[in-house]
Parts: sequence; C-alpha cells; structure tokens
Amino acid sequence: MADERIRVEIDGAIATMTVARPEKLNAFDIDMLKALASACDSVEANRDVRVVILTGEGKAFSAGGDIKAWGGMDAVAFGHDWVRLGHRVFERLATLRMPVIAALNGHALGGGLELAAAADIRIAESQVKIGLPETSLGMVPGWSGTQRLVARFGAQVVRRMVLGGEMFSAEEARTEGLVDAVVDTGAVLTAAREYAARIANRGPAALEISKLMIASANGEDKGAAVEALGSILVAKTGDLKEGVAAFSEKRKARFKGEW
Repeated sequence: MADERIRVEIDGAIATMTVARPEKLNAFDIDMLKALASACDSVEANRDVRVVILTGEGKAFSAGGDIKAWGGMDAVAFGHDWVRLGHRVFERLATLRMPVIAALNGHALGGGLELAAAADIRIAESQVKIGLPETSLGMVPGWSGTQRLVARFGAQVVRRMVLGGEMFSAEEARTEGLVDAVVDTGAVLTAAREYAARIANRGPAALEISKLMIASANGEDKGAAVEALGSILVAKTGDLKEGVAAFSEKRKARFKGEW
C-alpha cells in the first residue's frame, strides 16, 4: 500500500509531488523517504511528464527529518539506515530526467532545505524561513547539506547557516541565491505551475540533456552524466542496431560506422 504522506498528482505534462504530513510540519521518517523514492520512479516512468513540482501540505514545506524517527538509533543504524538512505533518495530526486521546481509554501529547515536544494528551481512564499539548524542539536547536515548545497550555492552561505546558525527570510534567501523567486503568501503553487508550463513547452529531449550537462559542469555526479549522454548518443546509431542484430543472429557484426 502506497504511503499517502507522499502524494503524486499528474495533470498533463506536469506532475505535483506533495509531502503531506502537516501535523509534523512534513518531517520525514524512513517510510516517507522510501515513498519519495517510489514517487520519483513513478513520475520518471511516465513519458508524458515533462516537469515536476515538489511542495508541502499545510504551513511548512518540510522541517526535515523527524527527530523521533532517528533520535533513538545507535550510531551504525543512524549512519546507514538514516543518513545514507536519505542521501540516496535525495540524489534520486536531484537526478530525475525532467526539471524539478520546489514550491516552498512554508519553512524549509535542515533536511527540508536539503530536499529543496535537490530541485532545479526554487520559488518561495514571502513568509518562508530557510536554514540548517542541525548543529544546534549537536549533529551535522546529513542529506547533502554540506555537499550539494555547497556545489549549488557556494561554501560561504552554507558556512553561515551551519556554523553560525543563520536563518534567512525568503528575500534574504533570494539575495543569497538559495531561492530563485519570492511570491506572496498563498501564491507559490500558481507561480510554480506557470513556470512549469514554460518548461513543459520546451523540447523534452533538449531539457533532459541540458540538465545532465549543467549537472556535469557543476561537478555533480559527473561520471553518470557523461555515461548517460554517451549512451543516449550511441543508442541512436546504426552500429548499435547492427551489433544487437548480429548477437541475436549469432554472426559476426558488420559495422559500417553509421551514426
């Protein structure tokens, strides 16, 4: 049975994924992380989907990890079952073939900001607060806060949030490059859908390849990006068709250098 706390709705070329645990400020437990990974698999398998909107239900985007979910874990379980799982799931989101827009309807703190950072575009409502408060609990960011966030936003702003505990307003976050646009309270889904429509009208193959190239230029999973691009290119060649045919027919391939 699907975890209803990660909800997926598809409207034409736009998929909306909603973190729906408002009574806990959309804080994640292990089952929710697994459900988010499943949601990513589902939307990526739908070739009609060209863009994803990620948002939260209620007054928060996400408060990150539920302390009750990890607070009682021993060190090994915490590192393997919690941190590594969250890292894999957020990486899955970050490497979706289609662009992802994070619609920040409320505060994005700790793992919630790490979740938003996995998106390609971030739009925030004016009341939103953004920060990485983990060190106030005696822990460190574990779902790519010191890795993807540094690559995408720069080390100094991450230092200020992690080491200094600075919390940014939506406008301050826009100035620092943490979000791309700020809209009025209650307007973020409309703004996200408008931006998603702009994306959906562009060439889906060009979008997918451009996203891979940008990630590679930014030092994110460069090996996978290079191999994916190379494989896409080779998959369209006459030589590959000949190689597969020769294997099936149990004969020597007669390559002609056909692109």
